[in-house]
Amino acid sequence: MMGRTTVRRPGCGIAALGIAVSSALLAAAPPARAAGDAPAQRTPAPALVRTVVAKPSTISSDLIFTGDIQAQSQVNVAFRTNGKIARRLVEVGDHVSADQVLARLDPQEQRANLNNAQAALTSAEALLTQAKLSFKRQEQLLASGYTTRPSYDDAEQQLRTTQAAVDSAKAALGSAEEQYSYTDLKAGVNGIVLSRTFEVGQVVQAGQVVLAMAEDGPRDAVFNIFEAVLAAPPGGKTVEVTLQADPRVRTVGQVREISPSVDAASGTVRVKVGLETTPPAMSLGAVVIGTGRFRPRQAIVLPWSALYRWENGPAVWVRDTGAGTVAPRPVVIERYGSDTIALKGGVKPGEEVVVAGIQLLRPGQKVAVAETVEATP
Repeated sequence: MMGRTTVRRPGCGIAALGIAVSSALLAAAPPARAAGDAPAQRTPAPALVRTVVAKPSTISSDLIFTGDIQAQSQVNVAFRTNGKIARRLVEVGDHVSADQVLARLDPQEQRANLNNAQAALTSAEALLTQAKLSFKRQEQLLASGYTTRPSYDDAEQQLRTTQAAVDSAKAALGSAEEQYSYTDLKAGVNGIVLSRTFEVGQVVQAGQVVLAMAEDGPRDAVFNIFEAVLAAPPGGKTVEVTLQADPRVRTVGQVREISPSVDAASGTVRVKVGLETTPPAMSLGAVVIGTGRFRPRQAIVLPWSALYRWENGPAVWVRDTGAGTVAPRPVVIERYGSDTIALKGGVKPGEEVVVAGIQLLRPGQKVAVAETVEATP
């Protein structure tokens, strides 16, 4: 009997291997999720942040403003008589002395009045001389009995009348001389001419201001400050004044005058600071910078990195130490520093404020604290 030979087809082995692998994969696969089962939840890792513990600090901010140098005393100069200006002898910026002639009026009218007064005095003196001689003669005749008492009395009366006329003429001459001297314009003080409002040929009236002068002496640094700033005045009246063109030029002064009214156009109040010493470089009109300091006060000081914008306003992220979550907190900022902010309200002492890692935070998010320090001013 002949033996039976078995022939193996190549495809049959591969198919068997595929069936075996599929069975193994099905056995290893997790059971299918039944309908209605919830997906598996993954717990997110807490955000890593750095915080500071808020505490009150004493701050004393600077108040800086710009002004200029002015004279403490300014003089308005005017002629003391009417007339037409004949000469102008000074320009704006000139330094003048008290007795220096600044301008002259045409003295024609005053000279005529002076000549009339001198002639009137000469006439009165001549009549006085004649009256004296008449009285002397009547006095001698009365003593010899060759005249009457009424004639003597008339001579005496005439003498007194002419003496009074001479005194009146002298007074008129003095007035005419004084009016003549008023044709020369003098300041009466040493100072610098700030402005003038006249030209040669102009007719001016007595008392009309034609020159403004800054009197020599102490100087002021004058500042225009917004009214709201003065609601919390500086801690002292001492102000440091620095020349803007050269910060090396410095001096100090005391607030000596605060205007009681507010300028309607700018809404500012004028403050005058009297300088203790005036450096030569701080000439009239020089621009200066004044620095004052507010009274020391308590505030929460945080680094700039803690500041966040929330609901169109400044805020910070505050960590709940019990729950380990964070939430935004609106704050009121009192002032901005170079690298810090001072809070007027919104954060209480002892609370933890996030200062690093705030970019991806959301309200109620759990956080992990990498480092906690105390806030410093």
